[in-house]
Amino acid sequence: MEDFNKKYNLSDAELFAPVDHSELESEKITAPRYSYWKSVFRVFFRNKVNIVILSLLLFVILFAYIYPAVTHYDPYANLMDPASKHLGPVAAMNYFGANLKWILGTGASGEPTFEAIWNGSRISISLAFLCAAINMTVGVCIGAVWGFSKKVDMIMMEIYNIVGNVPTILIISVLAMLFAPTFWTMVFALTVVGWIAIAYFIRTQVVIIRDREYNLASKCLGTSTIKIAMKNILPFMTSVIVTLLATELPSYISYEVFLAYIGLGMSDMSLGRLIYQAEGAMVTPGWEIEFWSPVAIASIITVVLYVVGQNLGDASDPRTHM
Repeated sequence: MEDFNKKYNLSDAELFAPVDHSELESEKITAPRYSYWKSVFRVFFRNKVNIVILSLLLFVILFAYIYPAVTHYDPYANLMDPASKHLGPVAAMNYFGANLKWILGTGASGEPTFEAIWNGSRISISLAFLCAAINMTVGVCIGAVWGFSKKVDMIMMEIYNIVGNVPTILIISVLAMLFAPTFWTMVFALTVVGWIAIAYFIRTQVVIIRDREYNLASKCLGTSTIKIAMKNILPFMTSVIVTLLATELPSYISYEVFLAYIGLGMSDMSLGRLIYQAEGAMVTPGWEIEFWSPVAIASIITVVLYVVGQNLGDASDPRTHM
């Protein structure tokens, strides 16, 4: 030590200093700050493909709502002009002049197919998001309580055994036939029993984790079943719920398109209604674009919604945040 002091010309006071001991400071645990949703989006946007797909989804949704609002679409504006009906893109441009709305030609009433598609997309997307919001909210809340409460489980299992064994499409079709074919009728048909399957799925997931130590401790301390379900269980299932939502959203558009295609859809000019009305154009030479353009847009919307939801569900799993 003396050689060290001589070499660096330092005194003992400079080499050694007393350290204060604080019991409070010694109990502190130093760890990096963790934000769940910040980590979710960091993992999601790490994949460049997700950025491209999400951008496409946002473009479709925004265009479906903004474009019809600024164009004031009238499907019967050219109804009395027989020369304007079933025109291809080039013929429509030559007849009406160069304009974006004639880029896909005209339909059976002389309406611009491009504008009809985006108006239909707005209705179909609104239907999907509204039904998903209702079914997911009701299904997740009831499913959480269903899986944790044995009394509720006895009642709900009987309901599920009755309703769950009837084909969903059959229930929706019957309801669509009984009531006037409007937007809200379709919302009612898709949500009146649509939440039961979601609730049963959530119930199954809750049963797996309901008897873990922290839930038993909360129950012993007198915490209510609803509070345990909402505070202890549902946050743990975020990735499962997001993944479930990814499958539910496109399914409502598929239901709407299928029902409209068989003649049971709503009267509003949705994507399904456009496909139904253009069914004859599918096999008519020169008219094919009237049928395939709404089919293509409906397919793009459903696929992109599903892919974004699935990838977001994967990113919601905390195990991917390492």
